[in-house]
Amino acid sequence: MLPKYNPSEIEQKHYQNWEQNGYFQPNFAQKDAFSIQLPPPNVTGTLHMGHAFNQTIMDGLTRYYRMKGCNTAWIPGTDHAGIATQIVVERQLAAQNISRHDLGREAFLAKVWQWKEQSGGTITQQMRRVGCSADWSREYFTMDETRANIVTKVFVKLHQQGLIYRGKRLVNWDPVLGTAVSDLEVENVETDGFMWHIRYPFADNPSEGLTVATTRPETLLGDVAVAVHPEDARYAHWIGKKVILPLTGREIPVIADEYVEKDFGSGCVKITPAHDFNDYQVGKRHDTLLINIFDLEAKVLSETQVFDYRNEAQQGFRLPEQYAGLDRFEARKKIVADLQAQGYLIETKPHKLMTPKGDRTGSVIEPLLTDQWFVDMHATPNGGEPDSEFKGMSLAQKAQHAFASGQIHFIPENWINTYNEWMRKLDDWCISRQLWWGHQIPAWYDEQGNIYVAETEEEAQKLSGSLNLKRDADVLDTWFSSALVPFSTLGWTDNGIDTDDLKAFLPSSVLVTGYEIIFFWVARMVFMTMHFTGKVPFKAVYIHGMVRDHEGKKMSKSEGNVIDPVDLIDGIDLPQLLEKRTTGLRKPETAPQVRAATEKLFPEGIPAMGADALRFTMASYASLGRNINFDFKRAEGYRNFCNKIWNATNFVLMNTEDKDCGYGEFATEPRAYSFPDQWIIGRLNEVERDVTQAYKTYRFDLAAELLYSFIWNDYCDWYLELAKVQLQNGCASRQRATRHTLLRVLEVSLRLLHPIMPFITEELWQTIAPMCERKVSDSIVLAPFPIFDENAITETQAAFGKMSALQDLAGAVRNLRGEMGIAPNIKAPLFVETADDLGELLAYLPALAKLTEVQAVATLPEHEDAPVAICNGARLMLKVEVDKAAETARLNKEAEKLNKALEKLNAKLSKAGYVDKAPAHLVEKDKAELADLQEKLAKIQVALDKLK
Repeated sequence: MLPKYNPSEIEQKHYQNWEQNGYFQPNFAQKDAFSIQLPPPNVTGTLHMGHAFNQTIMDGLTRYYRMKGCNTAWIPGTDHAGIATQIVVERQLAAQNISRHDLGREAFLAKVWQWKEQSGGTITQQMRRVGCSADWSREYFTMDETRANIVTKVFVKLHQQGLIYRGKRLVNWDPVLGTAVSDLEVENVETDGFMWHIRYPFADNPSEGLTVATTRPETLLGDVAVAVHPEDARYAHWIGKKVILPLTGREIPVIADEYVEKDFGSGCVKITPAHDFNDYQVGKRHDTLLINIFDLEAKVLSETQVFDYRNEAQQGFRLPEQYAGLDRFEARKKIVADLQAQGYLIETKPHKLMTPKGDRTGSVIEPLLTDQWFVDMHATPNGGEPDSEFKGMSLAQKAQHAFASGQIHFIPENWINTYNEWMRKLDDWCISRQLWWGHQIPAWYDEQGNIYVAETEEEAQKLSGSLNLKRDADVLDTWFSSALVPFSTLGWTDNGIDTDDLKAFLPSSVLVTGYEIIFFWVARMVFMTMHFTGKVPFKAVYIHGMVRDHEGKKMSKSEGNVIDPVDLIDGIDLPQLLEKRTTGLRKPETAPQVRAATEKLFPEGIPAMGADALRFTMASYASLGRNINFDFKRAEGYRNFCNKIWNATNFVLMNTEDKDCGYGEFATEPRAYSFPDQWIIGRLNEVERDVTQAYKTYRFDLAAELLYSFIWNDYCDWYLELAKVQLQNGCASRQRATRHTLLRVLEVSLRLLHPIMPFITEELWQTIAPMCERKVSDSIVLAPFPIFDENAITETQAAFGKMSALQDLAGAVRNLRGEMGIAPNIKAPLFVETADDLGELLAYLPALAKLTEVQAVATLPEHEDAPVAICNGARLMLKVEVDKAAETARLNKEAEKLNKALEKLNAKLSKAGYVDKAPAHLVEKDKAELADLQEKLAKIQVALDKLK
């Protein structure tokens, strides 16, 4: 007998054994290869539900193809996460009243490396807890020496090819961090603001003017034009004329552009190209100047910085001195007050708007003109590419060609439309960040400002002819180094010679990732890998949905609905959970809300589910491309599934250990297979076929559904009960066949289940496999995946018909028991009237329907109160005297209970606004529950009528 199922006792034991024995490493003796790259999580990060979902799919695929005999490599690593990591260390220093500037760059970076060594491996340890079978011997860090050398080499080569340049462009600027940030690091948050309506006087008739509506009056100081729609008859005669910019006296033109919406606001839009991305494009079309009014802290300059779209500086001009040095929001207040005092402010209206905020600091992002490094996405490289069909294409063309040629495809396919739409609008890629932590840009400046790009300072000095050079202080965007992962992790050296890893694992088989980084990572890996290796990085991109809470809301610490996967694995009591969730909140004032949400969702804390139950839950949700509403109750159900498998194995062991099972010395003895044996073997064969197809097509939800239904329903609920009958009453050859089948089906089921549930399957397989002579490896990790036998379907077909008839009979008897109100613990005799020979089936009915006996009769006895069921041409009657009074009382009590539930649910659904305002999935759930209650009540009424 196995001890009670306790996942914590088996998980760590098996994982250590797998890793220590090198089971996760590739086997180059295998002909076919399967490889997959882990989207490198931030080194600052901890595991969240999105990771658990993503990694369940990746590990499931890896384990499946490893068992299929492929040379398998899942390559893990972590990203240095420039902004996030620098913030973590700066906060630690701030607690000691130290800033990075106090330390200086070199000493600060030493502190960051120290933090990384001490705390940077949290997430990879958590991945092990989930059971990820990555090849940890290949683990990389995007700032390690190998990656750093490749990043430098790639940057220099792109610059030599004319694909990297330095220029002044509009970027997302975080004034608190003091750096440009990517779109992915910007959250658009709905906020309550105002729309200010301002009069811009006509230059030739100042008593009249155009009314401009804006949510950012402080940027008025940098206006270069007022735009109207070219087909707006109201303003057609003013196009080309001048208006006076309030508070400044500066004249600006009225221009026509289709960007303006005629029916929105006044139909007049102020154009500030240096502080708005849409305005930047309008200004570019009309060749305006760009007037920057803010410094890097988003404070108003005393004198503007003026540029044209060729980056050539123009003469600036002084701004009104009363605004100089003011923070942009302080400047807003003063400008609004001055506009009102001078008669320019027409009205102010409350207005909801989407405000861009830095995801790390919460500060409002400022579109700002700064000097940055860019990758030119549309230029043709001037040589130096590997020979391939992609040679001579721009980076953008490469990224499009990979999918258009079918060398890469999306799963689901509809994501190609999103990808192509983004590629059509692609701008040059800003790759510089004003940080200290990261890959420092390999560029040096001489005293005249000339730039020298080289792999080392010595090379730059040779290029410049001077020893007095200063290195660029900026670092590269984190996405730059992660874009190189498909080849920087496989030994690429730019010498044109492929390593064994590159030959075997590039392109990788599939990339598994979320839709939110298609542009930031997927596309960039595509064009970088194609450009430097002449190969696509992967053959397929599997896009999965986002994990949300049970109501479909985004998981957020401030909402109190975040679930830590490790808490689900290990369990955590409520006090610990509350402390964990309310500590370190970005907004401490949300702590009461977080506490209340936590207590509502987990009133008793989170019981331990184990990694297998968590993984099976995630697999069950993995429908192609759909978002996931994670229901904790489903995880509890799959924890019960683990128990079911464990208990079923105990039953098998009790009936097979040290017994004749048709293996070993008894292998040649006759085995008399019954139709239940043949049926379960046939069902197993079908499941082998369908689960294999599900894994191959990334349908983990279907694989989970198939395995759950087969193991719980077919094997445990049906076959084990039938096996009991055969073991008790069968002859020696029948018993031998039954034991053989019990072991065979269980052992194969464990192998089918292993990619999703690795721990429990390893534990049980180690016991079961030797008994049925299937232990051909030291671990189920390396055991062969079951192969579908097409012939077995034909061989077992007749058994399916008999089993279907038996299931129908058992179902009919169970319905009779329910209709008569017979308690589950009471056994009763059954009369069967039939012209057919059902003897082979009837022998199993007592065990399936809790009967004392089954008596075949020519005609059912007369009994006016006893209900009769008709099934497969047979008439069935239970021989039980019905106490009409007691049964009527019982049914009336049940009807009363159902009516109360109906009244409560009807009141909820009829409440004003509920159906229209509540989440659709909750309304549908309530309506389904209502229909179920009504159906149950109707059945009770039918039973009551029969008792009258």
